[in-house]
Amino acid sequence: MRHLKEFTLPDVEIPLKVPIAMHNFTDFFKGFERLAAVRSIFGDETENVLSQLKVEFFSSKFGYMGVSDEDGHLIVSAYYLREGEPVSKYLDVIHELMHVKQFRDGKALFDDNYEYHNRPTELEAYKLAIEEARRVGMSDRELFEYLKVDWMSEEEVRKLAKNLGIKLTPKRAQERVR
Repeated sequence: MRHLKEFTLPDVEIPLKVPIAMHNFTDFFKGFERLAAVRSIFGDETENVLSQLKVEFFSSKFGYMGVSDEDGHLIVSAYYLREGEPVSKYLDVIHELMHVKQFRDGKALFDDNYEYHNRPTELEAYKLAIEEARRVGMSDRELFEYLKVDWMSEEEVRKLAKNLGIKLTPKRAQERVR
């Protein structure tokens, strides 16, 4: 799991415990329809899209959140909801909602012609999440920590950060800080 300090987040609800099954997004994730970041994704259709969006909770210590490339519903680890850091979960929901929009627009979410850190759909989703992260006060160093996930090497995370305009400290300076 990522390790980030607490931030003051907008008035939204993200559940800690969920039943393992398919549910309506708005039954568990409250207030996201009011966020400017989410409204920038769906515009006037925000309430309608979110009220129709399904979320599938699964039981695993692995994984975070994702979007089904079959029907565009959210897939969320119940473990991550319990153990993840609030700011990471908050930003991940925004990131995944961008993927919902991309799916609805017919974009290929998992285009193998690109490495993850260069994939256009990922960059678009991360850009929105990073904008929101900056709005809630995250520094470039905190953003870099947020980007770290199990499936990317440190070098890939650095490439992703560079693609997103996140200023990095030199590797040696970063190692001394830890």
